[in-house]
Amino acid sequence: MDKIEKAILDVLKKVNEHRKLYERNEEAVKQHLIGGIFQALGWEWDNPKEVRPEERTEEGRADYALITGDRVVAFIEAKNLSINVLKKEKPLRQLGRYCFNNGVKYGILTNGVAWVVIKAFEEGSRLEDRVILSVDIENEPIERTTLKLSLLSKSRIEKLERFATLLRALEFSFDELKREGISERKLIEFLTASKKRLLTLEKLRGDELPRALYLYDDGWKIVPLVERSIKGVLLSLLLYLSERSEGEEKAQIKKAYAYLKEMPIDTQKILRLLHEIEKEKGIRIGIEI
Repeated sequence: MDKIEKAILDVLKKVNEHRKLYERNEEAVKQHLIGGIFQALGWEWDNPKEVRPEERTEEGRADYALITGDRVVAFIEAKNLSINVLKKEKPLRQLGRYCFNNGVKYGILTNGVAWVVIKAFEEGSRLEDRVILSVDIENEPIERTTLKLSLLSKSRIEKLERFATLLRALEFSFDELKREGISERKLIEFLTASKKRLLTLEKLRGDELPRALYLYDDGWKIVPLVERSIKGVLLSLLLYLSERSEGEEKAQIKKAYAYLKEMPIDTQKILRLLHEIEKEKGIRIGIEI
């Protein structure tokens, strides 16, 4: 499981079990909820070269300062869970002053569950115009919250504004294309398609001459073919799975490989076996032709 996703699920579990504590205790929010998220985002929470608590500013103390390259890149302001940071303007304005008066680019306001990120200054803009990211981990799908919070990671925060802009543009385009009648499935296929000429299993007839086998795992990854045939696709897949299995499962896959390698097998039966493996293992198979 992705580290960020695991941290989000941990926060949700703690909030479900101890909501009243977090509604009245800001320190518990900081230690139990916020710290875990930022550690999953790659920040060394107890390293003063990266994270400094109670950072003094001209307007008061920011709860935390995030540092990259000896430079404060963001201030974090924490609130208890009873404060709706997505709607309360006062703490957001206070955070904006902290950032502006100290030349800090980003401000992050959070109660551990809801998150708002602002840009400190932009000429001619209002505060609400400078909100570049908002996250509500209790009410949004975890796939969305995981991706959005990843923009605050140590490796991405320097490009936070660019990433957030691209993400908003993607969301807008996706929704507009759906309104125009293009199915969500087709759009996802379009976005995740390889630049190579790949056919997924449901598009295969069985008479194709495969050039390569691909499996989808955060992008299409090539698997070497033992032979250029549909049977070769099945054998190559079994080899791949055996290398990533252990114990009895590994032995069974090797046994199936040895048996199928030596026997003639109908192409349509091979396709049915590939479909069954795809479903059982939760993988996506693509064939380059």
